[in-house]
Amino acid sequence: MNKILISILLVFWVSAAFAQRQKVNYLTTFDEKRIHFGFTLGYNYLDFAVTNYNPIGENPEFDGTLKYTPAGPAETDAVRSDLQTLIPGFTVAIVSSLRLTEDLDLRFLPGMSFGERKLTYNVPIYDINVGVSTLESYSIKSTFLDFPLLIKYKARRINNDRPYIIFGSAYRQDISKTAKEDLVKLKGPGFYAEVGAGWDHYFPFFRLSVEGKFSFGLNNQLGEVPSGMQRQYYSQSIKNLRSNIFTLSLHFE
Repeated sequence: MNKILISILLVFWVSAAFAQRQKVNYLTTFDEKRIHFGFTLGYNYLDFAVTNYNPIGENPEFDGTLKYTPAGPAETDAVRSDLQTLIPGFTVAIVSSLRLTEDLDLRFLPGMSFGERKLTYNVPIYDINVGVSTLESYSIKSTFLDFPLLIKYKARRINNDRPYIIFGSAYRQDISKTAKEDLVKLKGPGFYAEVGAGWDHYFPFFRLSVEGKFSFGLNNQLGEVPSGMQRQYYSQSIKNLRSNIFTLSLHFE
């Protein structure tokens, strides 16, 4: 009986000690700082929202009299393109955070993102840059300079955790070098609306934030049609091409 009582008291003592340890709050004055900095590492997934001409003859710039070997589409044909699959990319950034109020921060996170998108078509893909053989998809690689400006709204802190939401806008410049005869060219500048959510966790010496963010492209990213001998109908079949991005980030501050 004494052994059982001692065991119960020991369990309660260990539980109490563990509970007290769990309630220790770290970096209690961290959010009171006017400004602080950090860095970001993350994964991104680049996506396209594609709107096609249906049929391709709806595009006034399409010339159905052009002759190709093999033959290209006629004005009444529907040439459709879509994203093949999501391919993970990489994002790095610098965090600059300005405290506005107890619950609001203004955040500027300049950085770089690297990613790739593959377009598939319902017609054979011929690219003179890789020979006459057909391709399963057409790869478009991008390297972005990112300039997001966001508002961070934070919930009340619970011990060492604090959920939050973010919203704002971003400007991105694609600095990838493209050939003059790419099948589909993209414009360099792009504007995005951004929204997401995350979770702050406070450690003894730093704060770690896990964050998911959606970036919705606001402008048409389709560039000029290729020149020379490259077939133009792959880009002429696209009416609107918007760039969307999902980023899963770890912020160290």
